Amino acid sequence: MTSAAPSLINAAAATPPQRSATAELVQETLALTRRLFLQLARRPSTLVAGVLQPLIWLVLFGALFANAPAGLLPDGMSYGRFLGAGVIVFTAFSAALNAGLPVMFDREFGFLNRLLVAPLRSRSSIVLASVLYITALSLVQSVAIMATAWALGYGWPGGAGLLLVLVTLLLLVFAVTGLSLGLAFALPGHIELIAVIFVANLPLLFASTALAPISFMPSWLGWLAALNPLTFAIEPIRAAYAGQFSLSAVVLVAPYGELSAAACLGVLAALALGLFLLIRPLLDRKLA
Repeated sequence: MTSAAPSLINAAAATPPQRSATAELVQETLALTRRLFLQLARRPSTLVAGVLQPLIWLVLFGALFANAPAGLLPDGMSYGRFLGAGVIVFTAFSAALNAGLPVMFDREFGFLNRLLVAPLRSRSSIVLASVLYITALSLVQSVAIMATAWALGYGWPGGAGLLLVLVTLLLLVFAVTGLSLGLAFALPGHIELIAVIFVANLPLLFASTALAPISFMPSWLGWLAALNPLTFAIEPIRAAYAGQFSLSAVVLVAPYGELSAAACLGVLAALALGLFLLIRPLLDRKLA
């Protein structure tokens, strides 16, 4: 009896402690996120193109409309500064809209099936890894656009304004990433997903306040722009660039009324929450 006790103690000491479910979820999410960044490092053309395209838009459109007629833009703002907010938001939106492509390719190449049969603590780590990856990628691209806009003399939002910009971009990215991931599981293949991305990109850009204020648009387009989620992200960022950092300040004068920065952020938060709740049953079914 006395010899059995030490052996039991040694066996208990040799047994590794059980990690919590949260720790395992974090480890799995970080491992899957690292895989996505390794893919990006091996093929950096995605990041390069995602930064170069909006930079070209910023330079060319800023030069094209540099002599815009007086009174076109609010508060005598230069067109470059006006355009900067639109390009920042559109860059983050485009990156988030592509969030479903890695998942779709994993589906088609069979890697997703390997993940589903792997002993994962939670398959939610697959979705969380995509969200973290796209969020980091969007922020890197947006900061590059902001730095270029500052170098071109279009201003910098300042400390408090920068916080508003980051919060606004995060809410938009979460909402659009949720939509893109839902499409990645709902559509049959990457051709259909790419088609949706191509069809949605430019119409949503032109039907927003990225390139022109609502007052310059015909009434029907003004209504579309006032309901466009991109507009709710663009206007708080534009106000931050104008030095009007106040959540209670009116930033959007829409046909249906005036909205403050706080109201715009509330719309984006509600949109993000609603889209994730909408796609959750689909994700649970596909990842089961």
